[in-house]
Amino acid sequence: MLEPSEILNATILIVDDQEANVMLLEMMLRNEGYQHITTTQDPRQVCRLHAEHHFDLILLDLHMPDMDGFEVIEALKHIETGGYLPVLVITAQPAHKLRALKAGAKDFVSKPFDFVEVQTRIHNMLEVRLLYRRLGDHNRLLEQTVLERTAELRQSEARFQRFTELSSDWYWEQDADGQLTQFSGPVEEMLGISSATPEEQAAAGWNVQQRGTLDTMIANRQPFLDFVYSRTLPDGRIQYLQVSGEPMFDSASVFTGYRGIGLDITERMPRA
Repeated sequence: MLEPSEILNATILIVDDQEANVMLLEMMLRNEGYQHITTTQDPRQVCRLHAEHHFDLILLDLHMPDMDGFEVIEALKHIETGGYLPVLVITAQPAHKLRALKAGAKDFVSKPFDFVEVQTRIHNMLEVRLLYRRLGDHNRLLEQTVLERTAELRQSEARFQRFTELSSDWYWEQDADGQLTQFSGPVEEMLGISSATPEEQAAAGWNVQQRGTLDTMIANRQPFLDFVYSRTLPDGRIQYLQVSGEPMFDSASVFTGYRGIGLDITERMPRA
């Protein structure tokens, strides 16, 4: 809900080519406590004034020379691109009321003025207008917050990936079918992805028992931390690798793959 002071502090533009009508409406509004009132008897000035001040309410007479109220409404649509025209039309012709509403005006008051009716319609329209604007501000704030949080998340992910790259020899992600999707370093060689069967692993020098344990953990979608396995290089040296990995799941708890990091720890192992 709005506080009474919010409505009384709203900005209002009175547009009527008759000075007496302008003075009457302005006096009535000021007596009600409205603080920010602008007036003009020249309808050609309305768009310029509204572009500068973005009035919460425009009291607009329909029957004016040079530019009638309907033309003003059409011109205002180029400024109020959000689709909400804060226009309350003033007319002495009943047939113009429906036409004005179809054109985009939000309400109308009749001449001669009924002060209670005018005050009520102005109050109600301002309340709707200010709530509409508050909702727009809230949505813009929410959208900005989402954009900021998304940017922060991307920065955090980038920092995390960079940290893992700095703290490991290689980093990898693979999909549910075991295909690499993201990686750094010689991941395919270190994981032995190209050596699918035990015979191929043995031929490539891998410790088949250790590789079997690792492959089983991955097949069972188990996390693993600092798992060490080895292979014998062509020159007879033994290479030791340490790997940590975890399964990945989407928001519906569907398995989407693995990610992990690895290190060559050969130099850390005790020499025989």
